[in-house]
Amino acid sequence: MKPIKSLIILLLIVVSNYSCTSDSNSDSTDFVDLEAKVETNVSYGDHESQTYDIYLPAHRDIDTKTLILVHGGGWTSGDKADMNDFVELIQKDLPNLAILNMNYRLADDTSEAYPMQINDITAVVNQFNANINDYQISSDFGFIGTSAGAHLAMLWSYAFNENQQAKMVCSIVGPTNFTDPEYLENVDSEISLLLTHVYGLELSTAFLEKVSPYHQVTEDAPPTILFYGGKDDLVPTSQGAMLQSKLQDLGVMHEYTLYPEEGHGWTGIELLDTWSKLKTFIGAHLE
Repeated sequence: MKPIKSLIILLLIVVSNYSCTSDSNSDSTDFVDLEAKVETNVSYGDHESQTYDIYLPAHRDIDTKTLILVHGGGWTSGDKADMNDFVELIQKDLPNLAILNMNYRLADDTSEAYPMQINDITAVVNQFNANINDYQISSDFGFIGTSAGAHLAMLWSYAFNENQQAKMVCSIVGPTNFTDPEYLENVDSEISLLLTHVYGLELSTAFLEKVSPYHQVTEDAPPTILFYGGKDDLVPTSQGAMLQSKLQDLGVMHEYTLYPEEGHGWTGIELLDTWSKLKTFIGAHLE
């Protein structure tokens, strides 16, 4: 019995020593508790509008996901600063996520929105991927877009998400279907006039389908959460309702909220409801 007892004691000593040595080496070489880091106006192209801000949380690691924010402004205006409230909310309530808040080139008389702005999102994603090791985070991300930015976020997620990096997308009052009769048969609507300015006067059905998330979505689309206002003068309720119905038919995980008395944006209790639902959705599909 004594030799066996002595052997057990010896094994315990060896295992204990190895464990201590391994932990010590891990502390000194493998594990670094990273501090929070912010980089603003990072260039991802030659144009002055091709910049983003990135917020890297403390204690991040290769499992840390990112939310990419895409501002609105009718494809012709707006700035990443418009999304700063979301930055603050995410940092407060979802502190384990990284945030990338992007600008993109704006459409004007000489530059049409498509494919320029989708190309900008792709350029951001490519640069993001190239810097993954420096940022020390996961390559997985989700989108939050508002208005025109929501349209761009959905279109990219449905039609250009080739590597399936986008794990979720949020649309807040984003247009989804430019072949909707609410647009095509109402030539005096603001959005119809804006479309001809942004995309040109000759708008074929094929082109309108190409730039419509509704027509590009497939069963492989990432989980999608939608918020719309029932009294929106720019984005009729049919936009959210039609996409919601198609997502359901395709079996894509989604949530849809319509605020009947709200327009193209809202405050107060409805805004609190939006953030509560969005925060839970992000937690389920991205964190």
